[in-house]
Amino acid sequence: MGNTPKNVTKGNAVLNNILQSKTAAQKVFKKYCITCHMADGGGVPRMNPPLIQTSYVLGDKEDLIKIVLNGFDKKVEIKGETFTNKMPPLKTILKDQQIADVLTYVRSSFGNKASAVTVAEVKAVRSKDK
Repeated sequence: MGNTPKNVTKGNAVLNNILQSKTAAQKVFKKYCITCHMADGGGVPRMNPPLIQTSYVLGDKEDLIKIVLNGFDKKVEIKGETFTNKMPPLKTILKDQQIADVLTYVRSSFGNKASAVTVAEVKAVRSKDK
């Protein structure tokens, strides 16, 4: 009984951190991602790829982090459709926390169910990338 208030407080703090992270991620998504990938994550046919159930989003987190840091300048085929628009690098614009938040948001939104991206993972990729 004596531990209940601490547990409740700790649980509320964790929930609050998750909500803050999601709110921050949505702001980053709206500012930097929504124009090309659309509000529903569906992308733009033949130009900007979808973020829904793709190996780029659900696959290797390091590769996904590199895309955000360095941009993407390749033709990519997803579900039989080719996408050609270039994505600009965001490494000088976004902080590690923002990248972790927005990638976690993308990996857990639009029907995606993938693990979170941590700040430590972003830092590690960024440091290797120098």
